Amino acid sequence: MASSADERRAEFQLYKEDVKKKGKPFYPYAMFHDTVMSLVVVSVIIGVTCVWYFTSGEDPKTCGGSDSCLLGPRYSEPADPGTTNFVPRPDWYFYFLFYLLRIFKWPDSVILGTVGIPTIMLIIAFLLPFVDRRRERRLSRRPVAIVAAILVVISMGVLTYKGATAKEALASEVVQAVPTWAARQGFQDNQEAIAGAKIFASSGCTACHTYLGTGSSNQGAPDLSAEGSKGRAKDFFQRYIKDPSAFGNNVMPKFGFDDKELSQLAAFLQASKGPK
Repeated sequence: MASSADERRAEFQLYKEDVKKKGKPFYPYAMFHDTVMSLVVVSVIIGVTCVWYFTSGEDPKTCGGSDSCLLGPRYSEPADPGTTNFVPRPDWYFYFLFYLLRIFKWPDSVILGTVGIPTIMLIIAFLLPFVDRRRERRLSRRPVAIVAAILVVISMGVLTYKGATAKEALASEVVQAVPTWAARQGFQDNQEAIAGAKIFASSGCTACHTYLGTGSSNQGAPDLSAEGSKGRAKDFFQRYIKDPSAFGNNVMPKFGFDDKELSQLAAFLQASKGPK
């Protein structure tokens, strides 16, 4: 007497032969599957949106009190363009790439974490259907593919968790370049200028300005590598940084530096006369 397993094998074999002979039309089979999955995805998105909306209020301060804010507040505090303590972090689905940058340190090996490994994985994923052309779909008969998939999922899961719980370094990548700046500019013995360079590097100034090849020029901001060679007094730099709008610059925000920090930044800019 045939077992139930034998019957399922026989039915599956007949199914495969029937598909091989007659094919399987897109309508209604594949169209039905696509429709069901689309409805599931849309339903999940609508459900998550409803949970976010009905558990939060218009005032972010009510989170944890009258509102649970399970998926975050509906509104947050207005962005402060002059903040000096904001630490940018990626969305959660990029945490695994974010943590790769902790493994492959800047600047020598960062290219491996940002371009090398993701590109290699994409190439493998693209070539896989052309390399493995077997028709076998049973998981038990594809141990190499299953083990590889499990390892990839576990690796991404661990990297995502590590990226989500990673503590920010005390010094950013830009701050690590300060000793090089001081040596090239010749102010390595000027402690006030070095302190100003660290403030410049850690306050996000390189998001708009460039300095000795570091940073990016945005919003028309100039390169400050030789700003000190223009003959401007230290007091000018202090007043300009304190209130750029007083000098007609309505793009650069007021960063709220105290007098000591302004003095250090001014000393740094005044000592920046171009690389020697």
